[in-house]
Amino acid sequence: MKSVAVLDTRKSPQTPVHPAVARRMLRDGEAAVYRKHPFTVILKKALNGSPETLRLKIDPGSRTTGLAIVNDARQEIVWVGELKHRGPEIKRALDHRRAMRRGRRNRNTRYRPARFDNRRRTDGWLAPSLMSRVYNVQTWVRRLCAAFPVGAVSVEVAKFDTQLMENPDISGVEYQQGTLYGYELREYLLEKFQRKCAYCGKPDVPLEIEHIVPKSRGGADRASNLTIACNLCNQKKGNQTAAEFGHPRVQAQARQPLRDAAMMNATRYAVRDMLQRFGLPLETGTGGRTKFNRTRAGLEKSHWADAACVGESTPDEWHIGNGQVFEIRARSYARRGRRQVCLVDKSGFPRTGGKSAVRPFGYQTGDLVRVVKAKGKWEGTYQGRISVRSSGDFVFSPRDKEKQPPSFRAEDIVKLLDRCGSYEYSARALLR
Repeated sequence: MKSVAVLDTRKSPQTPVHPAVARRMLRDGEAAVYRKHPFTVILKKALNGSPETLRLKIDPGSRTTGLAIVNDARQEIVWVGELKHRGPEIKRALDHRRAMRRGRRNRNTRYRPARFDNRRRTDGWLAPSLMSRVYNVQTWVRRLCAAFPVGAVSVEVAKFDTQLMENPDISGVEYQQGTLYGYELREYLLEKFQRKCAYCGKPDVPLEIEHIVPKSRGGADRASNLTIACNLCNQKKGNQTAAEFGHPRVQAQARQPLRDAAMMNATRYAVRDMLQRFGLPLETGTGGRTKFNRTRAGLEKSHWADAACVGESTPDEWHIGNGQVFEIRARSYARRGRRQVCLVDKSGFPRTGGKSAVRPFGYQTGDLVRVVKAKGKWEGTYQGRISVRSSGDFVFSPRDKEKQPPSFRAEDIVKLLDRCGSYEYSARALLR
């Protein structure tokens, strides 16, 4: 499943190749490295013929979005990745800024009329912590379409049908007893109770839908009266309510809404509208359909597997080889410099000078470099992300105290491996 993206001499995406083929092409001088993330090679000679059309599948999430590129004709998963968002960090930063501005206003300018009462939000406005998710997905859809011959897109739009869960008979009994019967509600309960037994808290065990107030005592089938429990706790509870069974918190937790589900309900149409602007055929699906496809294909519960199983175009079985899951993490703004002119002490007086160059000696904090120490205690070759200083004394960030020197000069850098960007990258082994 691990494939390498290929570009022709005009930088047009071609059919991806196996890593062994890419290594041979690089060794024989037929191609050169064009981009590292995702790893892409560019050919030095023109090709004849058209590439195979692939499909990009997206499973948006409040914290992690699954990405998958599949070949529908061969029923093959070509590339998978997981994009981690930084929405909670943005919200904390905005809360901190609001508190500072409010305190400053109360101290210095409380006599001025408030301006924020005259401001209007445009139609379709979303909070910055929510829009960051949309922008991250947009960035990686653009990057993947530039590296792979993507001809269609599939995205999960509706995670839960909340109206259907509140009133099971809203669309008739025939619809409820169809192929996807029960999948929407089960996925909702699994996420609400973190995929653990609500009573004993055991993870990774078979779970059953259980009534908090039993039906024999007037309990309803609404989602607010349902939870998940293992078979042992379900049988032990019997005809008792959750409070009588010694777990009154379960009743309160069942009535609480899902914060992550609310985030997805707020951004799902923004993601869909953004994808429509790419001009590719767009297929949409629900969370119930995704879980049904994943269960039928026998894949693990993960973000990349959910992405590969979005929509009705998913086959009954995927061909999966050995490979890795490409992990992408949105980088904190603190690594890209500060807007603050200077740092201050506890009394508010400047304690540093003005901002210096963003790239002293041609490097920026977060760049991946290779360092060679020619002499001394730390003689050797080292590699890692760096934190720059205007004095020329750089350090590794974060530093491995046992394997990396405490500091080095800019002249010790022999090669720049990767520029600091908006994302951090890693990989993990694929589990099937």
